[in-house]
Amino acid sequence: MTAPVEVSPFEMIAYTGSRVLEDNTVVFVGTGLPIIAAMHAQLTHAPNLNMIFEAGAFASILEQGMPMSVGDTRAFRKACFAKGLCAAFELTQRGYSDYAFIGGAQIDQFGNVCSTYEGGDYLKPRVRFPGSGGAGAMAANCEKTIAIMALEKRRFVKKVDFITSIGFGDGSPDYREKAGVLGSGPYRVITNQALFGFDKATRKMMLLEYLPGKSPEAIQELVDFELIIAPDVKEMALPTKEDLELLHNQCDTEGLFLKRKVVEK
Repeated sequence: MTAPVEVSPFEMIAYTGSRVLEDNTVVFVGTGLPIIAAMHAQLTHAPNLNMIFEAGAFASILEQGMPMSVGDTRAFRKACFAKGLCAAFELTQRGYSDYAFIGGAQIDQFGNVCSTYEGGDYLKPRVRFPGSGGAGAMAANCEKTIAIMALEKRRFVKKVDFITSIGFGDGSPDYREKAGVLGSGPYRVITNQALFGFDKATRKMMLLEYLPGKSPEAIQELVDFELIIAPDVKEMALPTKEDLELLHNQCDTEGLFLKRKVVEK
């Protein structure tokens, strides 16, 4: 019998992110795991996937390796479009981005993401985070939002302390329309232990897949609100040995993100 492949949390997030992306679409990526996921998708099932980088590059060919950041010169290699930050966001406002790939510190049951502060209030927070970057505009203008973060109860909260990147707001059907934002809103939430979507009727977070060896009940224990469980909930697909080789040997060749260690608290 073949021994099971050992997969780290970051490898799991990158691989699952790749699976979620589709061919012939455009994704607005952030630094790190989103770029790695998109590169893996291009190398496997989505060769015609194109990336937008916040600094202004569109549809680059990343033949010089993974950009260290969205402003790395490698992100502009053979780009079809290379103008600047404002032009990149204008593309999303004109409807040219199918996916926004963002991160954050907190997320709630309606897919609102906080990356501004935690605890206290805006002027006197307990913890201050870096803020939106471009994520707020990405979530407001791209067609679908994909969020990535570690699965922890302190992150998956009933209500975020501050809406940095808009989701479905309070869950009302016309919230996004009244807020004046574009796109259909939150689509997937990718974690190291589960893949979530959103129920169309209630706009609440729904468990779609869970890590092999876990269970829906175990995932619920890590979330501070009641999850909807998909009728066809199933185990997450694990990357093969070949997938891991692609991730390490052609995507994150220097191990800047995939080789990071998870600190248990």
